[in-house]
Amino acid sequence: MKPADAPSLDRLSLLQTFVRIVEAGTLSAAAAQLSTTQPTVSRRLKALEAALGVSLLRRSTQGSRLTEDGARCYAHARQLLEKWAEIEADLGGADETPRGHLRVFAPHAFGQMQLVAPLVAFLKTYPEVTVSWQLNDRLPNFAAEGVDCAIHVGPLDDPGLVVRKLAEVPRIVVAAPALFDPRGPRPKVKTLAERPWVALETFYRNDVTLVHGSSGRRVKLALRPRLVTDSLPALREAVLGGLGVGIASTWAVRDDVSAGRLVHLVPSWSASPLPVYLVLPRVQHRPSRVRAFAAAMREHLPTLAR
Repeated sequence: MKPADAPSLDRLSLLQTFVRIVEAGTLSAAAAQLSTTQPTVSRRLKALEAALGVSLLRRSTQGSRLTEDGARCYAHARQLLEKWAEIEADLGGADETPRGHLRVFAPHAFGQMQLVAPLVAFLKTYPEVTVSWQLNDRLPNFAAEGVDCAIHVGPLDDPGLVVRKLAEVPRIVVAAPALFDPRGPRPKVKTLAERPWVALETFYRNDVTLVHGSSGRRVKLALRPRLVTDSLPALREAVLGGLGVGIASTWAVRDDVSAGRLVHLVPSWSASPLPVYLVLPRVQHRPSRVRAFAAAMREHLPTLAR
């Protein structure tokens, strides 16, 4: 016999609850994210198991894990819910006014220095939307932390996420004028490894590859950095202080180069540009506020990242 609340729940809701349980890790965490109680989530899980005639989770004192049937159900459910979200976006939400709260993760430096202006423009365009703007260089656990979307700079390979490329960030080699004899010749690319360096460990540390703009030729430099940091603003300050050569995003040092505070070394060479992605959880419904935010970032990012 099916649980008492099974007739009142459609199968899609049961699948949504099951996916949330799997991605949140526990029934209690799923209940908190669904704004309901753990007994209700447990009843929904039992209703889905009864409807399918299989056991989806194996529960023990160490926690819960998917059964073989549960793993197959989860894979099918993710695809089904994503397709349903596409149908809703295409047919059901075209005229929906964006409203409600949006929680976004963005990288520290990029989110603070480049993305606040388009964020403000987005909020002015949609006065019924509020945003929690969390500056963090890591990707969130979307389900556990209740994050709607994230902006990520750098390589990303996670088949469990929806990833949309927004732009590319060019990177150049810079140093303070005091680090080089202004009367001497400009350094050649292969001699840069002999200089002191400041490294941004998120993207390079003990070596870096530079690419020639016209020929595509690549040179790999072995480095022994004087300073290693995970902060782009800290790297910029150290390079401005004459500590060493560094590689920085063009937008972060453009004004310094124009003002002569930094020198753009080997202008024909650059590090590979960094991709900028909008990242979303694969199975989460796309409310109109998320779709509107994604559209705003797609419009503004290509002009900001250069």
